[in-house]
Amino acid sequence: MNADVIVVGAGIVGAACAAEFAQRGLSVEVLEARGIGGGATAAGMGHIVVMNDTRAEFALARASRELWLALAPQLRERDAFHRCGTLWVAEDEEELGAARAMRDAFAAAGVNARMLDAAALRESEPALSHAMQGGLLIEDDAIVYAPAAAQWLLSCSPGAARIRVSTGCAVRAVDANDAHAGVTLASGELRSAAHVIVANGLAVPDLIAGVPLEAKKGHLLITDRYSGTIRHQVLELGYIKSAHHARGTSVAFNAQPRPTGQVLIGSSRQFGTVDPAVDIDVLSAMLARATRYLPGIGALDAIRAWTGFRAATPDGLPLIGPARHTGDRLWLAAGHEGLGVTTSLGTAKLIAAQLLGDSVPFDMPDTSAFSPQRFAEEHADG
Repeated sequence: MNADVIVVGAGIVGAACAAEFAQRGLSVEVLEARGIGGGATAAGMGHIVVMNDTRAEFALARASRELWLALAPQLRERDAFHRCGTLWVAEDEEELGAARAMRDAFAAAGVNARMLDAAALRESEPALSHAMQGGLLIEDDAIVYAPAAAQWLLSCSPGAARIRVSTGCAVRAVDANDAHAGVTLASGELRSAAHVIVANGLAVPDLIAGVPLEAKKGHLLITDRYSGTIRHQVLELGYIKSAHHARGTSVAFNAQPRPTGQVLIGSSRQFGTVDPAVDIDVLSAMLARATRYLPGIGALDAIRAWTGFRAATPDGLPLIGPARHTGDRLWLAAGHEGLGVTTSLGTAKLIAAQLLGDSVPFDMPDTSAFSPQRFAEEHADG
């Protein structure tokens, strides 16, 4: 065998899985068609945020954020980790009610969350529109430059000497049986291992038939350097509905202070397209939405806009576990949509616990919520 574990994909999720197994003493081979930290990892905001749409997502995001906070002192300056916190902004009384409900849910789970009234909101973020009614501050949320963090996991993390990375190395097929697993490269070369973990996002269905992943296109824009414009990752409370429930095209306000002094502005979601071109109409709607919350944002010079594609499942939860059946040597770690950076470290722990027969090292009410078999079972029931 070439390695104990082969990981297909060197984005943040694949890198986290490789680092976890290497730290546990296994030899790992990482095969990446492009470069380390490309794809959705390079296109996103790198926001490390606790979300509570479902109990399972909440548990995974909360545990993963704690893993990031513990890892932060080891990261380099270039990894741009910053515990800036997340400020959820309420525009009206209804959204304030949603903020209070979120605070209560977080408090019950031991997550620090603090309500801000309108005056405290203006003091916390002076650039926000004074029409905003208040907000919810999650002080322990953070940001990281995910492509660099992926590289750190593969080359600098404990056990990294056990990781061998091959970039520009496309995988054409994967296979597994009771004895071993393996991959076939585009060149025709075969590589074998005890286990294969497929973590290459939207390319997963090319390797494993029937995996239900859909592309969600998103736009981002970054400004020139304007240090101090905002202090926290700032989002509208309507973002949650836009991110997970809307169909068609939607935009929501989401802005991030980069350590460089730049401001990163999002966000949008489009279904039914894999065209990477910037859509001017969508970008304009996104910036108009941002201006509603940050009235001065239009005076800042933008230097670049780009798009990326999130890999989404029908129920919005990732695929973490055996790809086809219990006991399989072929594993999936994909479909994290916009939470891949946040949940990468927790995903790696879940995969390792299942593969090695260990208990999950954090409170996880129901790991079956992430089982790749849940869609196969729904299809069979139907």
